[in-house]
Amino acid sequence: MRKAGGNLRPWIGAAIAALTLLSYWQIRGHGFVDFDDPEYVTENRNIRAGLTAKSVIWAFSATRAGNWHPLTWLSHMLDYRIFELNPGGHHTTSLIIHTLNAVLLFLLLSRITGFVWRSGFVAALFAIHPLHVESVAWISERKDVLSALFLILTIWAYSSYAEKPGLRRYLLVVLFFVLGLMAKPMLVTLPFALLLLDYWPLGRTRSVSARSGFRALVVLVREKIPLFAIAAASCAVTLVAQRGGEAVATFQELSIGVRLANAVSAYTWYLYRTLLPVRLAVLYPHPGPTLPVWRVLGSALFMVLATVAVLRCAARRPYLAVGWLWYVVTLIPVIGIIQVGSQSMADRYSYLPLIGIFIMIAWGIPELLRRGGTSREAAVSTPRPFVLQPAGKLITAAALLGILLLSVVTYVQAGYWHNTISLFERAARVTSGNARAYFLLAKAYQETGDRGRSIACYRQAIQAYPDYAEAHNNLGNALALRGDINEAVSHYRRALRIRPNYGRAHGNLAAALYLTTDYEGAWREVRLAKRYGYAPHPSFLRELSKRMRAPD
Repeated sequence: MRKAGGNLRPWIGAAIAALTLLSYWQIRGHGFVDFDDPEYVTENRNIRAGLTAKSVIWAFSATRAGNWHPLTWLSHMLDYRIFELNPGGHHTTSLIIHTLNAVLLFLLLSRITGFVWRSGFVAALFAIHPLHVESVAWISERKDVLSALFLILTIWAYSSYAEKPGLRRYLLVVLFFVLGLMAKPMLVTLPFALLLLDYWPLGRTRSVSARSGFRALVVLVREKIPLFAIAAASCAVTLVAQRGGEAVATFQELSIGVRLANAVSAYTWYLYRTLLPVRLAVLYPHPGPTLPVWRVLGSALFMVLATVAVLRCAARRPYLAVGWLWYVVTLIPVIGIIQVGSQSMADRYSYLPLIGIFIMIAWGIPELLRRGGTSREAAVSTPRPFVLQPAGKLITAAALLGILLLSVVTYVQAGYWHNTISLFERAARVTSGNARAYFLLAKAYQETGDRGRSIACYRQAIQAYPDYAEAHNNLGNALALRGDINEAVSHYRRALRIRPNYGRAHGNLAAALYLTTDYEGAWREVRLAKRYGYAPHPSFLRELSKRMRAPD
């Protein structure tokens, strides 16, 4: 059967690409931001070495930044080889990959479902939804767009394998899956997602009896055992890398109950922001044990009821169950059960999971409004044209208006990524008690020489989180440069009460005590700084030695 709108696929793909480029074009003029970009590019000597034999070996052996993702490192090396430290080039690469992802997602969905317009709507939402700005406009999140590219290619290869199983086609699935994991380990849930696609739209689980259906499920799970094994190995490597980088919070810091409460709340938060993408920020502080009970219980109840509802109608409307479970399953690696970093959630985590929600919207609304409902057979395998009756015209107009509005919001949201100051000013403004945002904003002001604003932001960071040792230390530095030595000393001492092994704070305190002529105290702090891995400048040590009449 000829697929409705199939002859328009090149034009729809071109329109999606054009819409994506227009929504994000401004990021080509943005700079690096002082939030992981130094770690990933600007201050990473291995990246700045370019594609050399030594740097390639490093990429495959390093667990820097708490991850093992050699393909991501290689992409940054290639960018540096071409663009050096011109951020516009790095941004352009991410934008091109994201645009390619959107077009390939459209072509993939239209191929495996037979629905061209609905697939185009899903791809358009994926391309320009404001929650995805972080993944595209942040150079350090190259791993998001790169891993998504290989996820789409993996599913494409798998659909080809499903049509005609064979070893070569299966090995291609394995290859793309491994490459995706080498870009970002979030793809570990992909084998589960492939099982969902087996149900719909591939229709590989259909059978005439429950018993034979169970046997079919066993066969489908068994054929994915190599993929599950690869995913398990990736989980193990990632956990080791994150623990080695001290990125994983301990259960003493965040209990399992606190993590589960935040995870349940995060599931509904992403859905809320999908429908109302406002007040988005690069950092959302973790609430710890302060989440309201009503919010946690309400979120849990919603998740249970939604899951029961989509499973009950799975026979007639399988796209609802598949889309919902795609969303739930693909979010698991980043939902916070294993807490990495200090955020409660992040826009970038929704980059892949929201594909499932977009499918629910694109298929669910027109099918639910279609007179007479949808038979299971038609929903699973038979392409049907979308007839523009009055309800259909209304849906089409609403879809186009929604895409236009979202693209405008995305353009505005992308503008906040212009530089470090604009990014964290926005984060501090739309969130409350965001100590990390104020801290990074203070550092950015300090680098521009705006000492007054820097000090004010450090104070706000400390007000939001009084035990912020780094903020006390940096505030001490800013105060010392302004000449407020006594107040600087008090902040250094506060930092050291919080973290007694903070070598840099011991070194800074030594310098401040030297200026107050407390040379014995300064010498004591120098010894502590060295003990904890910080070496004060040799010229300072010489001057202090002279004052102490001690050997150099």
